[in-house]
Amino acid sequence: MNNQEAKREKDSEEEAESPMAASAMDGVASTALRSVFHRVQQAAERSGRSADRIRVVAVSKTKPASLIHQVYDAGHRFFGENYVQEIVEKSPQLPSDIEWHFIGNLQSNKVKPLLTGVPNLVMVETVDDEKIANHLNRAVENIGRKPLKVLVQVNTSGEESKFGIDPSGCVELVKHVSTACPNLEFCGLMTIGMPDYTSTPENFKVAVLQIF
Repeated sequence: MNNQEAKREKDSEEEAESPMAASAMDGVASTALRSVFHRVQQAAERSGRSADRIRVVAVSKTKPASLIHQVYDAGHRFFGENYVQEIVEKSPQLPSDIEWHFIGNLQSNKVKPLLTGVPNLVMVETVDDEKIANHLNRAVENIGRKPLKVLVQVNTSGEESKFGIDPSGCVELVKHVSTACPNLEFCGLMTIGMPDYTSTPENFKVAVLQIF
């Protein structure tokens, strides 16, 4: 067998293996997704809640569209992205019934590109001041899309590395979104605790008391 024949045979083997590799990746995505939902079900049962009322958003930042599609094919529809440029690039490459959540810090000059570039954006989870709320409200009106769901981001850990409004200003910001931004739908709060903070009811109560 000469070198060219050997190369053709190797290329043929790689082409034959690629569907198997794709299938294996699909299996990994499906298995991981089932594992996450199993843990959610267990947590819901412990807290006396219905798992049907809990929405899992898969954070897909820095992940290629091909990998997101594997999770989509496994049955998931809710994905979160941190960067405007990244979500604007990925969105057209993926099915239109995906429900995108924006979970990164949002600058005013990025509001219009985000809303026009991702028509199936369903929520912005990082509203942390009146300025960004106002920009979102005006952009939604100008584009003519239905009201956008938002979460108010609160920095309950006090860490300078985290974004979010100080707990002392949370209530006023919620009032502003609810009363002065008719094109936004306030849906709750988003906050991230300190890394060494255990997920105990006591610590959760401390975080809530900081806000209210």
